[in-house]
Amino acid sequence: MNLLIKLLITTVLVVVISKFLPGISIASYQSAFIVAIVLALLNAFLKPILIFLTIPATILTLGLFLLVINAVIIMIGDYFVDGFSVSGFWTAFLFSIILSVCQSILNGIFIEKD
Repeated sequence: MNLLIKLLITTVLVVVISKFLPGISIASYQSAFIVAIVLALLNAFLKPILIFLTIPATILTLGLFLLVINAVIIMIGDYFVDGFSVSGFWTAFLFSIILSVCQSILNGIFIEKD
């Protein structure tokens, strides 16, 4: 049940952020839900590999390079989902920061702790 709630939170956030952030466009709510699923899959499977491959850069930047990895994940999601587009790296960077912060807040409110 928590997975479905997280996907719905991400879907709503993608739609809301795309309304306010220029350079991000979403075609429909269905596309936003697909974006949420694709981002969840990319974060589960691809992100750990990218983190492992970029350990030296992450250490040198004191962890700030992880923000770049998040932006790259967003841009890869743009590649895979037809109804979702990101205009550039800096837009993806800002989108990933806003999405991460809002997800943390809303997951803390709505997700049950065991």
